[in-house]
Amino acid sequence: MAIWLKQGASAGATAETDRKVRDTVEGILADIGTRGDVAVHELSVKFDNWDRKDYRLSKAEIQDCIDQLSKQDFKDIEFAQTQVRNFARIQRESIKDVEVETLPGVVLGHKNLPVNSAGCYVPGGKYPLLASAHMSVITAKVAGVPRVVTCAPPFHGKAAPAIVAAQALAGADEIYALGGIQAVGAMALGTQSIKAVDMLVGPGNAYVAEAKRQLFGRVGIDLFAGPTETLVIADDSVDGELCATDLLGQAEHGPDSPAILLTTSEKLARATMAEVDRLLTILPTAGIARESWKDFGEVIVAESEAEMVKIADEIASEHVQVMTRDPDYFLKHMTNYGALFLGARTNVSFGDKVIGTNHTLPTRKAARYTGGLWVGKFLKTCTYQRVLTDKASAMIGEYCSRLCALEGFSGHGEQANIRVRRYGGRNVPYAGKAEAV
Repeated sequence: MAIWLKQGASAGATAETDRKVRDTVEGILADIGTRGDVAVHELSVKFDNWDRKDYRLSKAEIQDCIDQLSKQDFKDIEFAQTQVRNFARIQRESIKDVEVETLPGVVLGHKNLPVNSAGCYVPGGKYPLLASAHMSVITAKVAGVPRVVTCAPPFHGKAAPAIVAAQALAGADEIYALGGIQAVGAMALGTQSIKAVDMLVGPGNAYVAEAKRQLFGRVGIDLFAGPTETLVIADDSVDGELCATDLLGQAEHGPDSPAILLTTSEKLARATMAEVDRLLTILPTAGIARESWKDFGEVIVAESEAEMVKIADEIASEHVQVMTRDPDYFLKHMTNYGALFLGARTNVSFGDKVIGTNHTLPTRKAARYTGGLWVGKFLKTCTYQRVLTDKASAMIGEYCSRLCALEGFSGHGEQANIRVRRYGGRNVPYAGKAEAV
């Protein structure tokens, strides 16, 4: 049986915080829905101290941001975007339209149609997370979305050059220097200056995530997202420094980011805890990572790999870093995870920034029922049918008539019966339970 050397905060401990966030977001979205641009402007000034007449960046402003990049910065962004685009294209090519004659004269099919517009939120208030531009904009464009709108908050009092450049290079059609609930609300609800989108994607803080949750239904969303999560699964084939580095590398996202070590080695567990303490004395982002580790860090010692799989599937973490002698064991047996990082040579940061898979992933156990953002999220799989012959229409009509009678749907039944009469040559009376074909 597994033992917990360190436990994080319980779900109940965060319930009150979640309630306050819900109430705040509800009020702000209602205000945006009522007052549009006026509310968005007031909120931007209040929360970001960012005052502009028009939050959409001009072509000149976008080009100025691009020009501020060094040659190496430009090449690095291009490299990362190429990897994301290449994998997204491979994913898109795996999604096929179908059309098949399922019965003589009966043709069924489906088409994969992109949404007409998508709003991509790119976090950037705390760190300029330009990688989120690659993950959302490029993926939407590869899926074929005609209009892609992006919003990112100002950074240090101005539009963040690297984020703006990344959005532009990725192919964004409209770029706004706008953050938080006001950005998400404006894109989803529409204002006098921002045309509403059909879908919202991208990570964000608790307020952005809650805004997306409340807006779901009015628009589509990629997934319900919470604080960044990481689970390191390791055995004694690796050392405490490596495990601690991978834990703190994600804990720096925010003070409520769970970082969990799951191992079969108590010696490694204790060595990792000691290394965490050491690294927190030198890590530049230690202020955030320390709080996250103190309140949400966990260390679990299991008896076997099978028990680690069971516990890992219960945790259903966003990121799962596997550093064991046989990482493929977890690829074969695990079912609940946002993304797997197999072996010590890879890590979550590779996935977050550059390797090509998408970093917008399910949190808060959503990995039990969904994967992360990919081209398929921007596509609607829409079916169609075609009946080619009179004989097929009459034959299907007879079955449909009887089934409608079982349900008491006379109008439905008459849709079938009229075709039996016209295409089958049978004098079927008006639909009703007694008259079903």
